[in-house]
Amino acid sequence: MRLLLFLLLCPLLNAAPPRPNLVFIMADDLGWGDVAFHNGNAPTPHLDKLVAEGVELTHHYVAPVCSPTRTGLMTGRCWSRFGVTSPQNNRALPWDTVTLPRALKSVGYETCLTGKWHLGSKPEWGPNHYGFDHSYGSLAGGVGPWNHFYKKGEFSVTWHRDEKLITESGHVTDLIAREACEWIAGRKDAPFFLYVPFTAVHLPLKEPEEWLAKVPAGITGDVPRHYAACIMHQDDAVGRIIAALEKAGKRDNTLLIFTSDNGGSWAGNNDQKYPADDYPDGKIPGNNLPLRDQKGSVYEGGTRVPCVASWPGKLKTGKHEAPVQITDWMPTFCALAGYTPEKDLKWDGLNLWPQLGEGAEPHPRTLYTVAPGFRSRSLRCDPWKLVVHGSDEKAKHELYDIQADPYEKTDLAAQKPDQLAAMKERLAAVSRADRDAVVTD
Repeated sequence: MRLLLFLLLCPLLNAAPPRPNLVFIMADDLGWGDVAFHNGNAPTPHLDKLVAEGVELTHHYVAPVCSPTRTGLMTGRCWSRFGVTSPQNNRALPWDTVTLPRALKSVGYETCLTGKWHLGSKPEWGPNHYGFDHSYGSLAGGVGPWNHFYKKGEFSVTWHRDEKLITESGHVTDLIAREACEWIAGRKDAPFFLYVPFTAVHLPLKEPEEWLAKVPAGITGDVPRHYAACIMHQDDAVGRIIAALEKAGKRDNTLLIFTSDNGGSWAGNNDQKYPADDYPDGKIPGNNLPLRDQKGSVYEGGTRVPCVASWPGKLKTGKHEAPVQITDWMPTFCALAGYTPEKDLKWDGLNLWPQLGEGAEPHPRTLYTVAPGFRSRSLRCDPWKLVVHGSDEKAKHELYDIQADPYEKTDLAAQKPDQLAAMKERLAAVSRADRDAVVTD
């Protein structure tokens, strides 16, 4: 009888654990120093709890601006391969691109985007055409928090559900979170991928009075208080999504990632020039300190952002210090989901799970970054980071020991000619694949 029981249970004991649900939450323009766990002045208790109970990726890199980062997440490739280097409303990806949601959907995952797409701002270019079963939010970029319009012009009317333009009332952060929570509540047994790209903390800002009332008294000035309230409001929305996972009984089998799409809009000093009408009190929101520079830049302040991974019982708490990039999440999620590409997808990213979940030693990395319009590029290959401004004979090259000098204060290009030459050669090799997948149809 014992032998029979063992034979019956043996297949169950040896079976692979259930494939995880995957939740990827992305803030918009949230700087390195905006979160409380990096000494930010706005409380972020839900994110703090994620960090305390999860893994903080302390060197997580993204593109300097939004559409490129989203391209890297959706494809596992550097955005420059698609010629996507700036925020754009035109369609970013060829129709036949094997995107992250398409790959996951092919192995049984249900897929949802609630938030900001910005990879094609017409309904016929939207998320449902690239692997999402359900989509909701802004087809274009960051919208007005209450009217949900994107700037002015052709793509201003952008709020949608499954690519049908709609009109709704409510604050954008609450609407995005509500859609996510309701979608989670509707899941049954199938694994799912939920992508929640918030529009917070992107300008324009206008927070509800209830959140302004919670801002610490030490934060003064109208814009800084709205900015802090926006951070706190988004943190609460993250908490609501986690609570929805718990209520649905899904939390223990869900890998959740939180990060930002680029650095904050302020480098951390007041000598920059901003329109006076935007900041009448002279106090600029956003904070990347102690990192150098801001959104749009290939220096650390533009591309190194807060990031935490959380999977209860599967990830040991602590810090992951090795450099990683937004392009790594597609290979990682695909590996966990059991997806094997039918052809070479030319991923620039790699599967992080052996490092994060199994304790494997990180491999040496070469991380390539392109700024808007190819005006600047960078290459990190520890301990060196190469920064290039301009191109051809007019290019200016800077070299930093990024491990010893993480704030990029000392340019060693003149003192280290051999290392500079080697990094320039690496950059030339890595950049050869640029624009090999641009939209042509």
